[in-house]
Amino acid sequence: MSNMAMPLTSAATVTEENITTPNKELSMSRQSTSHLLLIEPEVFYANPETMDTNVYQIDQQESQDATYQKALGEFRRFRDMLVENGVVITTLRGDKDCPDHLFPNWISTHEDRKMVIYPMLNSNRRAERSDEIIKFFGQHYDVALDISGYENQAQYLESTGSLNMDRINKIVYSGLSSRTDEELARLWADEMGYDIEVFETRTHAGKPVYHTDLVMFIGTKLAAICADCIIPEHRKRIVDRLSETHDVVLLTLEQLQSFCGNSLEVLDKNGEPMLVMSENAYNALRDDQIKIYKKYFTKLLHSDISTIEKYGGGSARCLIMEMF
Repeated sequence: MSNMAMPLTSAATVTEENITTPNKELSMSRQSTSHLLLIEPEVFYANPETMDTNVYQIDQQESQDATYQKALGEFRRFRDMLVENGVVITTLRGDKDCPDHLFPNWISTHEDRKMVIYPMLNSNRRAERSDEIIKFFGQHYDVALDISGYENQAQYLESTGSLNMDRINKIVYSGLSSRTDEELARLWADEMGYDIEVFETRTHAGKPVYHTDLVMFIGTKLAAICADCIIPEHRKRIVDRLSETHDVVLLTLEQLQSFCGNSLEVLDKNGEPMLVMSENAYNALRDDQIKIYKKYFTKLLHSDISTIEKYGGGSARCLIMEMF
């Protein structure tokens, strides 16, 4: 097995001991997990292949090695923050030819030990989906759906980036973009047993938000969404549907650009919900929003990942793959 697919010795290893088989009834009604997977980068720089669709990513302004060293330090401090707060972390090594490998957008895991494999828009992101790492996951998950072949038809759906899942109520929200194909999103929903809400967005630059997980997050009881970036004819429908199942915090367009929507509910070792975000996102929240968050989450975890945000155009949620 290649270096990329081997767990780092300093991190928890995916074994039968630390991926227990949950009670089926509980697994069907659980929004979040206390076991996360991160991919430590072997390289990191502004990916030129993704810049056309990601308006939050900026071009390189320093050497690739300097950028990588900063990003690596941010990644490790982010990982250590999660571990220190009772989250089980499995870490894999990235590939030196994949500058966005630290964002695991090509796979998702689900209840009953199932996984889904997805089609990616950019070629150096498709390379992240290696046989070795698929084999690694295959030791613990069965493939429920493999739609990666739709790349040959220029159709893409980038995992939890494209699909924001309300796992408890079986509703998935999907903001369309060049990385999120409506036909594939609806196919996924049909196959996985979800209702689906599809919508369109516009950024400050006039393009769609490239991933849904920048627009919104969904926790067990609380959700947040930047409704202002959703085009007017879809906005009320989406906010109303989300409000049927959750208390909802509305984010501004400025908070969208600070990655406030790119947060994720995770559980500590006692099953208590925490919200993970970047330092930039936390600092962009208003006091009244933080007050609401603290009613639903025992902790608001935040870490400085500004280099990753600057050159990668993604934030805290983008770094995390949930292990169900």
